[in-house]
Amino acid sequence: MDDIENEGGGVGVMIMEDGKDLERNISSVSDSGGFREPLLISKSRVNNTSQIAIIGANVCPIESLDYEIVENDLFKQDWRSRKKVQIFQYIFLKWTLVLLIGLSTGLVGFFLNIAVENIAGFKLLLASDLMLQEKYLRAFAAFAGCNMVLATCAAILCAYVAPAAAGSGIPEVKAYLNGVDAHSILAPSTLFVKIIGSALGVSAGFVVGKEGPMVHTGACIANLLGQGGSRKYHLTWKWLKYFKNDRDRRDLITCGAAAGVAAAFRAPVGGVLFALEEVASWWRSALLWRTFFTTAVVVMVLRSCIQFCRSGKCGLFGQGGLIMYDVNSGVPNYNTVDVLAVLSIGVLGGLLGSLYNFLVDKVLRTYSIINERGPAFKVLLVMIISVLSSLCSYGLPWFASCTPCPVGLEEKCPTVGRSGNYKNFQCPAGHYNDLASLFMNTNDDAIRNLFSSDNSSEFHISSLFVFFIGVYFLGVITYGIAIPSGLFIPVILAGASYGRFVGTILGSVSNLNNGLFALLGAASFLGGTMRMTVSLCVILLELTNNLLMLPLVMLVLLVSKTVADSFNKGVYDQIVKMKGLPYLEAHAEPYMRQLVAGDVCSGPLVTFSGVEKVGNIVHALKFTRHNGFPVIDSPPFSDAPEFCGLVLRSHLLVLLKGKKFTKLSVLSGSSILRSFHAFDFAKPGSGKGLKFEDLSFSHEEMEMYVDLHPITNTSPYTVVETMSLAKAAILFRQLGLRHLCVVPKTTGRDPIVGILTRHDFMPEHIKGLYPHLVHHK
Repeated sequence: MDDIENEGGGVGVMIMEDGKDLERNISSVSDSGGFREPLLISKSRVNNTSQIAIIGANVCPIESLDYEIVENDLFKQDWRSRKKVQIFQYIFLKWTLVLLIGLSTGLVGFFLNIAVENIAGFKLLLASDLMLQEKYLRAFAAFAGCNMVLATCAAILCAYVAPAAAGSGIPEVKAYLNGVDAHSILAPSTLFVKIIGSALGVSAGFVVGKEGPMVHTGACIANLLGQGGSRKYHLTWKWLKYFKNDRDRRDLITCGAAAGVAAAFRAPVGGVLFALEEVASWWRSALLWRTFFTTAVVVMVLRSCIQFCRSGKCGLFGQGGLIMYDVNSGVPNYNTVDVLAVLSIGVLGGLLGSLYNFLVDKVLRTYSIINERGPAFKVLLVMIISVLSSLCSYGLPWFASCTPCPVGLEEKCPTVGRSGNYKNFQCPAGHYNDLASLFMNTNDDAIRNLFSSDNSSEFHISSLFVFFIGVYFLGVITYGIAIPSGLFIPVILAGASYGRFVGTILGSVSNLNNGLFALLGAASFLGGTMRMTVSLCVILLELTNNLLMLPLVMLVLLVSKTVADSFNKGVYDQIVKMKGLPYLEAHAEPYMRQLVAGDVCSGPLVTFSGVEKVGNIVHALKFTRHNGFPVIDSPPFSDAPEFCGLVLRSHLLVLLKGKKFTKLSVLSGSSILRSFHAFDFAKPGSGKGLKFEDLSFSHEEMEMYVDLHPITNTSPYTVVETMSLAKAAILFRQLGLRHLCVVPKTTGRDPIVGILTRHDFMPEHIKGLYPHLVHHK
């Protein structure tokens, strides 16, 4: 079985077998159980929940993040010694890092747009030129071959270099900001593969977007800047050490996620609201200011880059990609028929969105079986989907009829040598293929064509229907393969196509043009799949530049979300659950009100004395995976057993490495305070911390003692054992805790009952203990 990472001293159990200490490895949930013992008497209960999760396509151990301030003697000494100038420099550096996040994310977003427009543009022009010469088979070979090469390169990077870069990354960022840490989620290698893989994957003609990966990219950039410097690469400065903690990293990564949305959609306010509504689990006013500043910087960078590209120095890019869709030419004077149509689109979006989520869940579970067979199978799956996507994009337009070019157009029809609404494909002069204008285009151009209100009869109903079916199912089967892939663009494409379909059917009875119906359809499908309201509303209004549509967009989002919520959860919530990430919801489940905190505490409890023998600490660290241990003072250091606080595994490792031991069991905190600084115990960057294997002790040192008081958090959050589990769960989540100590209600007992960690609130654990209380749908 896989080793697990237990969070608290109250999780896990030691057993004796053949005279040896063994750790019981647990990686599956037991559904058996029941009331074998009375409530509140849980001395040997084991937490059976799995502490591994699927990151990318790999199974990785997970750990919680330390968002709580550890108020030990070293921390208090450090804060007492800080001067005003040091506090000012810390605040100044925090804003500087936020500025750098905005600049970096904006430049990366610009690079992605240039790369996609030029790579995909070259591929499409090559195929178009060959078709003009009536070399149709060679055109398909060039089109599919380019797609295959691009897709394979992206898949190889994802499968062999950074598996965590696969998918959109939004579920992982959402889980991280909830307090869940997993290997390589935000690593530099993941950032590199995310950027390059997104450019290659979107250019390869897949029905995916670069908007979702941009959120993950922004978070990775923020994590890289917030590492507190690097001694290995000599990128360090004494003030950067203030950021070696999870609290500041959490704030920076929230800013990075908001910057990613702003860079993807050129929607600064939408980026802030997206971070607030969807990814961040904790929010405060200071964070609001910083995220707003970050997104403002991103938009300024993008606007400067757009001005630069208008001079024609960006190849095939021009103004495409960043100024995505502009439908402000349509004036929404709507009547009763329009409102009823909007309500129908909302209901349709909710139904189709919930079905989309259901299908994505099933496909992801199927792909996980294939991905488990190794990287080569991941690459093979990508190649198969690439061929299927190329066949659909090139083959389906052949079934569409040719349409005469409209009279009085400013642009040439059909368009030759560039992107545009009117693709020639196989049609004669003066005609265009409307389905090819959607399939044989970049995703951004396809959405721009659907949102266009210049020509109401530009697309046939049959073409819109075929395009919707194709994009809907290609989007389902593409998400989950080993490339960076976002869901925003597939969902917008499908929604806009059926929205324009409805607008075309209504025709003369409606006051809204087809472009506005396409916008409402996109909004309804986004609401039905992602279940966001405020942030989606603002993002859509910012990227379409049409504030007059606000009432209708709000209405369609509310209807679609309400309908879809009746069937299943949002797509990102489903993926978080499917990956096994222990995400804590903002609300408590109803069955938690029937239990108290003491009912789910795991045990037996591993505790330390205030002055503990080195051998006992080494033994506990070696044979358990706990990350927090209660410290209990006993006589002669106190009159009676007294709960002193909580000490972290990482702090114990640093203290043991310093080897400030004494031969007798005496208080030696003053010498430890002189020998260590608070920053010696700061949390380093991901994967760089001190490990138990790095330590070694002689027999004499194992018999010596060490004073734990200077590194013990003397004010950990505690709850009484009779507090309802629902109340404890809400407290745990709102405070962003990793450990919640449970103390007894009555005197004359041990001073601590147990420790609640994230996994103790998981439904799997509670279901294993009390199966009659939990009823899953």
